[in-house]
Formats: sequence, structure tokens, C-alpha cells
Amino acid sequence: MLGRRQIREKVVQTVYSYYQNPVKFDVLEKNMFTGIEKIYNLYIYQLNFLVALKELAETQIEIGKNKYLKTDAEINPNQKFINNQVLIKLEENPERLFFTGQHKQLRWDMHDDILVKTFQRMTGGKRYQDFMKEDGYSFEEDQKFIGKLFLRYIAENDDFQEYLSDKELSWYDDIHIANSMVQKTIGFLKEDEESRTLIKMIKDEEDKDFAGKLLRDTLNNWEANEKKLSERLENWDLERVSLMDKVILSTALSELDNFPFTPSRVIINEYIEIAKVYATDRSNIFINGILDKYCKDKNRI
Repeated sequence: MLGRRQIREKVVQTVYSYYQNPVKFDVLEKNMFTGIEKIYNLYIYQLNFLVALKELAETQIEIGKNKYLKTDAEINPNQKFINNQVLIKLEENPERLFFTGQHKQLRWDMHDDILVKTFQRMTGGKRYQDFMKEDGYSFEEDQKFIGKLFLRYIAENDDFQEYLSDKELSWYDDIHIANSMVQKTIGFLKEDEESRTLIKMIKDEEDKDFAGKLLRDTLNNWEANEKKLSERLENWDLERVSLMDKVILSTALSELDNFPFTPSRVIINEYIEIAKVYATDRSNIFINGILDKYCKDKNRI
């Protein structure tokens, strides 16, 4: 599940930060949940950016209509983008509206430099221009266009990511999580259903308990997990294993030992994916080998 993947990542980040700067557990746990809340803020901020692009397009159309000397395009503006059904659903989503109302710093100013530059790049691009030339409206085509627009101008935009990192330092490590949440939100939208519920980082108390227990178990069993790791290293010293690899492995071992109802292959696959994000190029192969051997030794299904 998306939520559990995010939780595992935050636990790994938190354990790694602890071994660089140890603090009391209650402070550490509080910082972890604060970080999780900030990812939701980033998620809403990115959704608001998509809505702001629509609002900027509407503003440009109104400016054109109010000119004294108007071109044909300004008299009869192409409204295909502002009528995009996915953008309209995001704009009208009550959860986004409520949360943004409670956190006004997540709003975008129409004169924001990164917003204006992105809008100019978008409208000057071939994909946008081809989309605007297409006749008729299709929810599927609207959905595909916004999905590709998000990837091109937000998720894969280095300037946008740098802007976010400057705005909130913790977002640097979590941009990929928020990107995934936005992509899934766009993909989950249905033509004949209202957009009411957005993705939650922590869906319920069970998720919160999972996060707290996994963090606690990983820290409490660090030395025992190092021993388990050391026993399964072949022609390699524990001291040569990077801290991040040890953190990922210790967290995975803690979950394998203390959450027996989650299949071992699910757990292993999750930490392999986390290694691809946070560790070295070959760490995922190393981590897969250690965890697979551990499960076979323990007959962990």
C-alpha cells in the first residue's frame, strides 16, 4: 500500500538521522510524525500548483478580453485548458479547499516567478499546443494530458524541486513521495464521480501504531540486528557496510521479526525499493540477498 511504503521510508530516514544525531525517543518520534505531516503539505502545495496554472490561464484570457484592441484569439479564446475536467475536479475538491484555507502558506500567488515561468514554458510547448488544437473533450485525454504535464513541468522540473527545497528543507528528501501521491490522485479520478478524498499519509490509528512500533523496534534491536547481519555477510566486515544500508536492513529485519502477518516477500520488495531511492546503486542487490537469506534461515514465509 502507498501509505505503508511512505511510513517505511520515514522510519528509515528517522533511524538514519538518529545515528547521526541521537535524541530522546519521544523527540525522535515526534519529529518523524511532523515530517510525515509536512509531506501532506507538499502534496497539497503541488495540487495547488496545478490549480494555479488553470487560474493563471483564466487570468490571461480575461486580460485579453479587456484589451481595447483585440486579436481574434482574444475575442474567441481557446478554453480547452481551463475546461480540463481533471483540473476542475482538483479545483473543486473540498478537502484541498479546506486544508488550503487552514494553511494559507500553501496558496500560490499569481505573480510567483516559478508559476509564471512554468506557465510560459507549458504554453510554449508542443504537447500543450497539440492538446489545445484537438477538437472535443474527453475525460481520458484530459487525464493523460494533466498526468504528463505534471511529470514534465513539476515532478521532473529541477527548478521547481530546488524552489521547494528552499521553501522547506525537509521536502528535499520527500519530493518523490509527494510526486507519487499527486500522480495517483490524478489517476484515481473518475469522470462520473466527485473528487472528495485525497491520499492520506497516515490513514488511521493502525498506520500510526505501525510507524511508532517499527521505529521503536528498530532502535531497540539495533545491536541484535547487527549481529544477524554480521552472521550473513560473506567475505565482508560489518564495518564496511554503509550506515544507510545498515539502517535499511535493520528496519527490514525488525519488521520481519515483529510483524509476522506481513508476507516476507512484500517486506523485502518494499525495502529494495527504498534502497533504490536512498542508498547506492548496488545496495538493493546486497539488501535483497541478505534479507532473502535471513528469511530462508528462519523459514519466514
